[in-house]
Amino acid sequence: MSDGVELPPHRFAGLIAPAIDRVFVAGMLAGRDGGGAELSSRYGGPAATGFLVELRTRLATPGGTVSGPGFAAVTRYRDPATCQRTLDKQVAYGMLQRVPDGGLCATERGLAFLAELWQLHAEVTEELWAGHDDRVGRLVPTLGRLLAYALVLAESDEPGAFAAMAPPHEPAGAPAAVLLLNRLSALRYHRADAHAAAWAAAGHTATSIAGLPPGPERLAIEQETDRRAAGPYAVLTAEERLVMLADLSALPG
Repeated sequence: MSDGVELPPHRFAGLIAPAIDRVFVAGMLAGRDGGGAELSSRYGGPAATGFLVELRTRLATPGGTVSGPGFAAVTRYRDPATCQRTLDKQVAYGMLQRVPDGGLCATERGLAFLAELWQLHAEVTEELWAGHDDRVGRLVPTLGRLLAYALVLAESDEPGAFAAMAPPHEPAGAPAAVLLLNRLSALRYHRADAHAAAWAAAGHTATSIAGLPPGPERLAIEQETDRRAAGPYAVLTAEERLVMLADLSALPG
């Protein structure tokens, strides 16, 4: 393989997105089915822990907060009033607390839950991707490079979901498989912001894009999403892009 392979960043962004989604979803489902439901129930169930799980890559960081605009970007396809009521419940459960700028952070109890969730994810992903150490070992540093470059690019953009959720919390000694899960999680928000920018530029809202049927307009928005999401992949050679796609495609899930 060589850099002459016809796989430019914008094409690769469209090809890699479903592979990223598949592997990420497999890891999260393994956590849910491998003890996550029981763990959540000990802290009050989904009504108490839902946003902690969703926002874990930032809230697990010591002193980590998610700003009000960042939260709105992460939940852009959901009803804002419903999200705020859900937050109120999780604050009442003592899992989250609001900060003066309108954002939120985890309480001591919330951090205890996230520490247990982190350990659970480490255990289930190690089992899920057992026998694929070489692939995981290649993917983790590759994703690290992508996230680092995406963060540089994001400095010139409007704050969005990616800025709210990246870089992910990575304590010393974290196993490679859980690093993979959470780096994939953060990278998905980069594409989510690209998609939101693409449909907004086409005159859509979060509501109208959800109801847009397949067709030329939808295709044009997806192609624009690929173009906007392509930036970080320029840091990889064409060969590295192919290896990343092959490694993700080979992982179980």
